[in-house]
Amino acid sequence: MAASRPSRSVSARDISIGCERLDGAGSWDTLEWTKIEPVTRSVSHANFEFLLEAERVLDEGHGVVLVNTDEAGTLFVTNFRLLFLSDGTRNIVPLGTIPLATIEKFNKMVVKIQSTSRNANKSSSRRLLQIIGKDMRIIVFCFRPRTKQRRAIFDALSRCTKPERIWDLYAFTCGPSKFCNLSPKVRLLNEYFRLLGKGFHHASMRMIEDGSFTMSNDSWRISDINFNYSLCQSYPFALLVPKSVSDDEIIQASNFRARSRVPAVSWCNPETGAVLARSSQPLVGIMNTRSTADEKLVAALCAQLSDEKDSRRKLYIADARPRKNALANGAMGGGSESSSNYFQSEIVFFGIDNIHAMRESFARFRDYLDTHGAASSDGMSSFLRHGGWTWGGGNLSSMSASVSTLGDSGWLIHVQSVLAGSAWIAARVALESAAVLVHCSDGWDRTSQLVSLANLMLDPYYRTFTGFQALVEKDWLAFGHPFSDRVGMPSISGSSFELSRNASSTGSFSSSPLRQSSGSSQASNSSHAQNNYSPIFLQWVDCVSQLLRIYPFAFEFSSNFLVDFLDCVLSCRFGNFLCNSEKERQICGVDESCGCLWAYLADMRSSEGRSHAHYNLFYDTLKHNGPLLPPAAALAPTLWPQFHLRWACPFESQAGELEAECRNMAIKFSELQKAKEVAEMKAKEYLAAMEILNVDLQNEKQVSSSAINLAKRASKENAAIQRAVQSLGCRVNFTNSSDSTVDVESSLMETSQRFSLPRRESEYTMEHNDRSDLSVSITVVADDVVPSSSPLGQVCETLCPLRTQGRGCQWPDAACAQLGSQFVGLKANFDAFDRLSIYDRYFKSE
Repeated sequence: MAASRPSRSVSARDISIGCERLDGAGSWDTLEWTKIEPVTRSVSHANFEFLLEAERVLDEGHGVVLVNTDEAGTLFVTNFRLLFLSDGTRNIVPLGTIPLATIEKFNKMVVKIQSTSRNANKSSSRRLLQIIGKDMRIIVFCFRPRTKQRRAIFDALSRCTKPERIWDLYAFTCGPSKFCNLSPKVRLLNEYFRLLGKGFHHASMRMIEDGSFTMSNDSWRISDINFNYSLCQSYPFALLVPKSVSDDEIIQASNFRARSRVPAVSWCNPETGAVLARSSQPLVGIMNTRSTADEKLVAALCAQLSDEKDSRRKLYIADARPRKNALANGAMGGGSESSSNYFQSEIVFFGIDNIHAMRESFARFRDYLDTHGAASSDGMSSFLRHGGWTWGGGNLSSMSASVSTLGDSGWLIHVQSVLAGSAWIAARVALESAAVLVHCSDGWDRTSQLVSLANLMLDPYYRTFTGFQALVEKDWLAFGHPFSDRVGMPSISGSSFELSRNASSTGSFSSSPLRQSSGSSQASNSSHAQNNYSPIFLQWVDCVSQLLRIYPFAFEFSSNFLVDFLDCVLSCRFGNFLCNSEKERQICGVDESCGCLWAYLADMRSSEGRSHAHYNLFYDTLKHNGPLLPPAAALAPTLWPQFHLRWACPFESQAGELEAECRNMAIKFSELQKAKEVAEMKAKEYLAAMEILNVDLQNEKQVSSSAINLAKRASKENAAIQRAVQSLGCRVNFTNSSDSTVDVESSLMETSQRFSLPRRESEYTMEHNDRSDLSVSITVVADDVVPSSSPLGQVCETLCPLRTQGRGCQWPDAACAQLGSQFVGLKANFDAFDRLSIYDRYFKSE
């Protein structure tokens, strides 16, 4: 039985709010919970059809209202998500259903509502649970009073959203299932082979085990110096480095870089020699310390220009930080390079803020969308806020204030900074064939954003499904972006791993605080985990969506793919983006124990083929088969409707309606094309059948023509026989059985007998055919008259082929000769006559 929806109050003037954990005040709907009928339910087994594999219900609450949409339903807490089921439709409500890992924080709240009845001193309170998501949504649930459902849900969320061990995550509970993850190390080597121009080689686990993957070309080589992660804990097992630099020199250079993240090649052009490299900040400190090994390694990136013998390519060192931040890091042992120490180099600062600024900007941006959205968390549309019925409160000042709030969030400004920096890098590499080294502080946040986005602009391969996977796995996963810290999930805990990280950072700068652990091993302290949370990867995907908007023909994948991809990353349903580095994922056995996000998305696409929503209908491989170099004017970002507005403004988020309509038209066109192919196949079958029928018809015509000729011949013979018989004065009768009877009558005939001529084994033997269509029966009655002068003799002379004129009968043994005065019967089969080739002279007319 569905609970009735509570009534909604338009004005919030009588509402006062008291929050148990949330600071500040807001406005909420007046919910008349007394009108909700009590519903008693236990966990219904019918609802289990909505659960995923290995997903189980931990707790539930009935008669819960989703304040955003004013919808009543049942709220479940499972080991994977918070699931809201509508009482009206018994379907999952997407807005109220959120994976546990996607929840950034949640708070219990109490709303006190002044009673409008006669007793104005009494007030009722509403018990609310606010959920703030990492995917731009803020949702609020309201529970019935005098129940402990909110406490039960809150406690369940407290236990499950922040598990103490990584193995308690749903990804490990579910297991790989059918979405198995092949070794990402193999895929990384295949990408290195492609960059070296040796794509015809295919990596394997055996190649990794025996160390035979260290290939090279004229400029670069694959080094196994970090095979056991002894050089750098957060780098991949294999590095692409200059061929002219030895492993010993790389080890020496690692002591000069924060967290031993030495300069390594991320992308190179085998034709021009241009290269894009990445690292962490140098440890110059306030004393401007130098490192000969590091300077040689960086100089080796500037290989000699192929078309000019005495000219070296230009070196750009792109520091993603603001200049003042780089100088401040110098006081803590870090800093930035000096152009005087690196030959023919230029230092550029991009001024991109750190992870803390991004986190705060994202929170302000999310609050803006919730405040001015159609489905706000207070249950009130922006049309009704402040008591007005027009957007923004009905006055220009309110409208300007809302726009100012969007600008004050700073999110779009940060997105533009990342886009502009990446476009600058791509232009230097593509237009000048220069060498660009990118770094920030640690080299795994802003550096990953800039390098991977520049790669996306430079190489069309990365704009395909396969290439996009290779790009993310190389520049984000292999090069150690701390996903667990940035997403707020647990990583490997324990002191043994932490000690091994500290112990590996040896060298002359080991005392610097920048050499210490980044806190990747999350402790139970939630404030520490919260301090490291930042939507860095989400911001990068936002930048990709902006490029997709600018160049709609350049990408094989669509915006819908980016949304689903980002949702999978934030949900931690799969193991690809767990932990903080390749080494940690190897220790946890993520590849063997968890499912693969890439396999899951590929399986989704295979169900519908090219018509799936993940495919970009406008993708044209020939239109943008080179670098994308957007001018600065084109880099002004805008809201990403499919992601930013899907919760707060669900109708307005359908900016892809045109694309959806085009997709429907493409599907219909595909169906028509298939129908056309089927029709063409049927037409070919019909044509083949018609040809066969034509051949049969021609054969039938030939047979018919032969039959007609035979009939004409038989008619001719029949006419000749008639004339011959009639010349004897006989009467010819044709019967219904197609037999003709010739009666020869004489006055001397008194008796009659019928007999058949006996067969004679000679060349004129006739085979009697019972199925002959035309036969002649001649009956002759005679007495002692001489055959030659009697009608019988005349008949014999006329018809018998063995009787000639003047020579008498040539068949003396025949019954007609022996029984001259007796009855003679002759039955002639014209088919047999035809086979005997009766001479035409017997049928000639005079």
